[in-house]
Amino acid sequence: MKRPRQSGVLLHPTQLPGRFGRGDLGPAAHTFVQQLASAGQTYWQILPLGPPDCHGSPYAAMSAFAMDPLLASLELLVEDGLLEAADLAGAVFPEGRIVPQAQAARERLLDKAFQSFRKDAGPEETSELEHFRAAHAYWLEDHALFVALRGALGAPYWERWPERLKRHLPGAVAEARAKHAAAIDAEVFRQYLVHDHWGRLRAEAHRAGVKIFGDVPIFVARDSSDVWARPELFFLDGQGKPTVVAGVPPDLFTEDGQLWGNPLFDWAIHARTGWAWWIERIRHTLSLVDLLRIDHFRGFAGYWEIPGDAKTARGGKWVPGPRGALFEAIKAELGELPIVAEDLGVVTEDVTALLKSTGFPGMKVLQFAFDGDPANPFLPENVSEGNTIYPGTHDNDTTAGWFAKETSKTKALVTARVGQDPVQGLIDLALKSPAFLAVIPVQDLLGLGTEARTNEPGSVAATNWSWRLGPGQLTPAVLERLKAATARHGRLPK
Repeated sequence: MKRPRQSGVLLHPTQLPGRFGRGDLGPAAHTFVQQLASAGQTYWQILPLGPPDCHGSPYAAMSAFAMDPLLASLELLVEDGLLEAADLAGAVFPEGRIVPQAQAARERLLDKAFQSFRKDAGPEETSELEHFRAAHAYWLEDHALFVALRGALGAPYWERWPERLKRHLPGAVAEARAKHAAAIDAEVFRQYLVHDHWGRLRAEAHRAGVKIFGDVPIFVARDSSDVWARPELFFLDGQGKPTVVAGVPPDLFTEDGQLWGNPLFDWAIHARTGWAWWIERIRHTLSLVDLLRIDHFRGFAGYWEIPGDAKTARGGKWVPGPRGALFEAIKAELGELPIVAEDLGVVTEDVTALLKSTGFPGMKVLQFAFDGDPANPFLPENVSEGNTIYPGTHDNDTTAGWFAKETSKTKALVTARVGQDPVQGLIDLALKSPAFLAVIPVQDLLGLGTEARTNEPGSVAATNWSWRLGPGQLTPAVLERLKAATARHGRLPK
């Protein structure tokens, strides 16, 4: 079946503008949806929605299921009567970057909203909360207890918790649930709030003709409620420490490879349980988004297994992944899967075969296209309809930043192809390409340089995950230019 030609914009909700130190699901998000619609865009692509790690990365979330509660809109809490307008005064911060201090201010206000709810909620609101809790019991109870224990024990990693709790023993878990019931209820409420605010935003997007393009990392964080609550699904020793971890091998860019440190799945156990955890993970995520990118898709064909005590990724080895069996099981349970495979990196025959067997679209990135080889698979003329295409992704520099740092040879190849405006040139190449979906990072729409880069993989630079869109930065002129280019290349919604 031929897919319609469509386009979209990449921007994570935390990068939206606003007064409160980081983007959220409030008025600025609703405005952004309307801006996308006015520019003729069909998709809003986001990054994972889970609670980010201490560096701000949503790819190392505290849960594979939970949403980041700090995405809840403070302004919507005022509208709903859970906060007073005056309460927000202490949560205002300078715009332009994500402000770490905003976390404490938001958490304080979420606590106040919870107290207001407990005091004033009627039977209908209480019933809605309990319905949410029951519907998400598969992951929510363990996650809420995990959050409560982190707060009560003051230990950042569950591996340092008391032995019986660390091992998730039923008796210890039951005792902890009773002891920390109030903190558990508070986290359940936070998840209820942020899911509600997300539901409102997604409904607004659908009314405007905009779909949400989400993201799931293949691996989960070591310090997550998933690994703590279901250790049998991972390769861990008796103390809960990973015996093998994830990463990628050395290449032209990284002499030692990349040591990610995520625990690796025990795929044999997943198979014996009917792939239940993965089915629930995909089911839950598809309840939040319309199209889903799976990050590091090649890991399902084969992954780089590194000893748990290794200092670099050099000593790893390739190990076969679950391949098609996993996706056949998910499809049997959930039906046709609206999934895009992030098939970048080392693409071997087994990866190509898996992609073909699933029928999932792959990804092409134009910043990788200009090496002078006419057979380069990222050149637009070598891209098939069954792909998504980008000038660059969240892990690349902005197109302006990338071009400024490139060799004179690459610059000559780019300008020979697109002229003297490489940023708009790559946007046009993406939109013009045969790929059914072209996605443009918002930083490229604005022509921004490296200062606006979202993330530099393998780095913990202070600028990672901190850039935000400024107030009024996405002007009508920028949106009109995007709409004109979208129309010119036949991607406006029918």
